Amino acid sequence: MKPYVVTIDGPSGSGKGSLALRLAKELGFHILDSGAIYRLAALHAINKQISLEDEQQVLNSLEDLDIHFESGDELIIPFLNGEDVSLQIRSEEAGGAASMVASYPLIRTHLLTIQRDFFQPPGLVADGRDMGTVVFPDAKIKIYLHASAEIRAKRRYNQLINMGLSANIADLLEEIEARDERDRNRAISPLVPASDALIVDCSMMDRDQVFDLMMEHIKDQQ
Repeated sequence: MKPYVVTIDGPSGSGKGSLALRLAKELGFHILDSGAIYRLAALHAINKQISLEDEQQVLNSLEDLDIHFESGDELIIPFLNGEDVSLQIRSEEAGGAASMVASYPLIRTHLLTIQRDFFQPPGLVADGRDMGTVVFPDAKIKIYLHASAEIRAKRRYNQLINMGLSANIADLLEEIEARDERDRNRAISPLVPASDALIVDCSMMDRDQVFDLMMEHIKDQQ
């Protein structure tokens, strides 16, 4: 079968990452965590003591950006310059920094090529916020996951606690709602479902139910 792309878009905390990884393993596909790419780019600039408010300086700092991903049991493991930075980029601070970096047109253009290079045979599962609308608009299969902000805050809280990180659910809810507002209203690549995407409200669904629904949709499209 000709290689193809499956895109999984949605807001922070909707379960994209773990479901994308499980799907990639099931299909034997490569995996792209585009949200992690923006977090890695932001962390790279921060490590260089670059102000995230200066778009051009952030862009210049990315000239030697070296990233790759490895598959973990439950999550994708991100590497920056050869170092596992899973804990650093999963913090809410890193998420906010990534959202800021993602609002810059020059940064998005620079990282677009990097993201598209992940598409290699036999195929790719790409998760993010604009995978089906901008990065892979011709993807064979597009899925958009959604859940209420309250549900996503609870999921994010449990994820951080399980990773050994401190978290406050009220703060998480406030940060998620603020990030949603930024992502949906930015001028470049706003967070919206692709017109041809399967939209799944997973607020009251467990991961197995969502995964089964995704697999059924993929089989229907083949």
